[in-house]
This record gives sequence, structure tokens and C-alpha cells, in this order.
Amino acid sequence: MHRYEIALDYRPDPNRLSGTARITATAGPAPLAEFQLNLNDFRIGRVRVDGRQPRWTHRGGRLRLHPVKAPRAGAAFTVEVQWSGNPKPVRSPWGGLGWEELTDGALVASQPIGAPSWFPCNDRPADKASYLVSVTTPSAYSVVMGGRLLTRVARSSTTTWVYEQSAPTSSYLVGLAIGRFRTVLLGDPTLGVPQSAHLPAHLFPKFTRDFAGQPRMMDLFEELFGPYPFDEYTVVIADEELDVPVEAQGLSLFGTNHVDGAGGSERLIAHELAHQWFGNSVSIADWRHIWLNEGLAKYAEWLWSERSGGRTTTELAGTAHRMLASHPQDLLLADPGRAHMFDDRLYERGGLTVHALHRALGDGAFFRMLRGWAARHRGGAVSTAAFAAHAAQYADRPLDDLFGAWVHGTELPPPPTG
Repeated sequence: MHRYEIALDYRPDPNRLSGTARITATAGPAPLAEFQLNLNDFRIGRVRVDGRQPRWTHRGGRLRLHPVKAPRAGAAFTVEVQWSGNPKPVRSPWGGLGWEELTDGALVASQPIGAPSWFPCNDRPADKASYLVSVTTPSAYSVVMGGRLLTRVARSSTTTWVYEQSAPTSSYLVGLAIGRFRTVLLGDPTLGVPQSAHLPAHLFPKFTRDFAGQPRMMDLFEELFGPYPFDEYTVVIADEELDVPVEAQGLSLFGTNHVDGAGGSERLIAHELAHQWFGNSVSIADWRHIWLNEGLAKYAEWLWSERSGGRTTTELAGTAHRMLASHPQDLLLADPGRAHMFDDRLYERGGLTVHALHRALGDGAFFRMLRGWAARHRGGAVSTAAFAAHAAQYADRPLDDLFGAWVHGTELPPPPTG
């Protein structure tokens, strides 16, 4: 896909969504006599491919299209779809994903396959596109998305918000929050990356204490990983508890349980911010490689702890190693499968793998490697093999044994030293 232009109208009380999408894409190496988009259970209205009505079916979350004239190999084409209904999460092995109706508003956290809960897409992490999204809601509500707010236009009882995310974006990373928010600026936007937060007003005192360190996190991560890859960074605190925070492109979503006024979620704030480099800007080719997202974000937690006067990376690595040693040794980092994609062990073993690589390369080469990785693959999609080959360019000895033991084996290697 190349670009999604989406217009939505949402009514919170009946949880009613209607939308239109214009998608521009390029055909692959063969004519597209048939293709499909992922879309949850909605009523489908108008459908067009290059302005002509195709034959189509919509079953099992797949909108299959047979164009009147197949787009030629390598040719650009457009798809237009209208849909409406009551949005609901996509059912998955990890529970409901995507659109979530809240007590007063809505929230979208789609990782890994929840994007079709609210718009038609090719829901693969490596298929990245730019997005222009307009959302019309009752004026009592605010709409927050990742990207740049272009316009906000009030008409009678409704307001239309228009956001653009020009950077290449995976469909699962298009985040959305609709609620009654107070907006807060973090840090000085004239001195660095503009950062804002949108939260229920009653959480403001606790929030200011919990997120006070985020501008310093941004400064540190830009030093260690390279320039922040997007125009701005936004945090949303939903007025409900969430199991875990979730990253989107240029946006992170937290729940009320992550704001306690005592810094209880500091590591999670660092983790979600780090994903903007590792997972969002540099995305994965497919979900087998999820350890690249989570291992690098986990290690960013440890780096922030060490650099901010907390426990060192070595101490945190030791704690992670002891935890892993007490659990079954059946996790294959290189391909964890659906059952273990979000297993705590993947995060901890991923962090330990990055720590082992840090020890093998040394400070200078390690951080040059990370900055080079983020710069070279900005806006792209990567694999474990690509990361291993990239790291090898910064090493003075082969890294095959390191990756073989930590990534391609299941037994827990000894704690990293060096």
C-alpha cells in the first residue's frame, strides 16, 4: 500500500461507526486479478477499484475483490470502500484486539492484528503506508491520533479532526483515542521534539509527577539511538485501566492504572518511547521477528534506569537471567510462535540478547551499531538475519555463536560477561 485516506464518523453512545477509505497501492510482479483487504464484521456499502465496481465478497474478516480490469504488474491503482456498523475488537488468541468501546469514548490498540476492527487494510506489519484520517465526533469529545493535527473544525454539535501521518506506518500502529481529555505539553517544544499528553483532568497531579522524566528520556534516547524518527510524540491516558500500555506510531496509550503519582510505571514509559525507534520506525518483516521490537525496547528500559541513577544494566540483566532460569527452556526467540509472542520471557530474553551484544561489542561500537540500525532502516521493515548481519559489521570477532545461543537456541546461555 502507498496511502490510506480515511474519513470516519463515530457516535459514542450507540458505538456507531461509518467510514469511507480511499487506498492507493501498487500491484506486485503479476496482474491483480484478485486481491483482498482485512476488515472486521461491518456492513459494506460502495466498493470501487479504479472507479469501477468489482465483484466482491466479505466473509471471515476478508474483503475479497475481483476488479473489472486487473491492475497491471507494477501499476498504481486505487480502492474505495464504504462501511458502517458497531465496531468491536477482532477475536484472536491474545483476546480482543483493536477497537474498544470505553465507558465514555473509545480506544484503538491494535497490536498485532486489530487494525481491521475499524478500517479496511492489508494488515501486515511490513506493508507500510502514509495515512490521512479525519474523524467526526460529538464536540464534547477530543480525538487523538499519532501524527500531525492538520485541522479541527466544529460544526454545530460535532467536530471533525484531521490528522496526517506522513511517515511509513504499519496498519497495526495507527492508534486512536476518543475521550474527554485535558491536554498538557511536556518539556519545551522549542528546544526539542514536541511532546504532549491527553488525559482525564482528575489524573493531572499524579501525571505531572509520573511523566516528568519523559523529556529527559527523549534526550537520552536521541543521544543513544539517533534522532527521534517522527515529527512529535503524544501520550494518551485512557480513563480506564489497561492490562499493558500499547505503542502506536508517534503515540503511546496508557491506562489509569499506569498513573500512580509515585513513578510506578517509569520503565513502561521508557519502553513505549523506545518503540518509536525500534518497532515503529524500524518495523519487522513479520511477527516471527517480534523479539527485535521487544528486546530492544526492554534494553532501553535498562539503559534509562542506569543513566538516570537507578539499577545498572548488569544488575537488571542478572535479575532477568534468574527469572528465565526458573522457567521452562522452550522459547525460541527467532520464531516464538503465536503461543509465546507476548510471553514475558521473550521480553527478558530479548533484553538479555541485546545486553550480550553490548558486552561483545563494547560501548562505542554498540551504540554506533544501534544508531546505524535506526538510520539505515528508518521507515522500513527488517528481520533477525538482517540485524545479525548489521551487528557483525561493528564486531571485531564473529557473532555467530552469540546469536546461535541466544536467538536460535532454547537453552538459557550463561549470563553475559565482558
